[in-house]
Amino acid sequence: MTIIRDKRLATLLLTIVTLTTGVSWADDPKPEKKPVRNIKEWDLPKNGLAIGGYDPVAYFPEGGGKATKGKPDISFKHEGVTYFFANPTNRKRFEQNPARYEPAHGGWCSWAMKDGDKTQPDPKSFIVKDDRLFLFYDGIFGDTRAKWQKQSHDEQAKQADAAWKRISGEEPRKSPEKKEK
Repeated sequence: MTIIRDKRLATLLLTIVTLTTGVSWADDPKPEKKPVRNIKEWDLPKNGLAIGGYDPVAYFPEGGGKATKGKPDISFKHEGVTYFFANPTNRKRFEQNPARYEPAHGGWCSWAMKDGDKTQPDPKSFIVKDDRLFLFYDGIFGDTRAKWQKQSHDEQAKQADAAWKRISGEEPRKSPEKKEK
């Protein structure tokens, strides 16, 4: 085994290895895995429009806290899903932190998702909790949001998240740190 005693020569050899192979001693051998995104399982029509055209930011306090239809001319496409927004400010908020505003469980009814059922929600029936948007069915077969509120939110969210992971392979959408106040 040869020991290189000249630091300049050692540095030159290390630089040559790095430049020719693209490998650096500082490189992390395990690249960060991108979260699974399986929009084939999401509640999307053929045009890829999420939440029936409702503004995802409008559900949150900074967007007004109520279900609001977005405008087709104020839209943003994120990883294969199109969102409409009520105003440019909401679009900008979404662009800065989409994971915070995307609906849980691919936009399906969170109550039904507990059992692994894909039921289309009513975009006007929702809960925002723990920085996540949960949508619910409200129609002829009942108000699932009211049923959800009678039980532990955390337990039900865990059940729905587990079922969604089995169906789609996706982890629950959780915001990195909230970027706005």
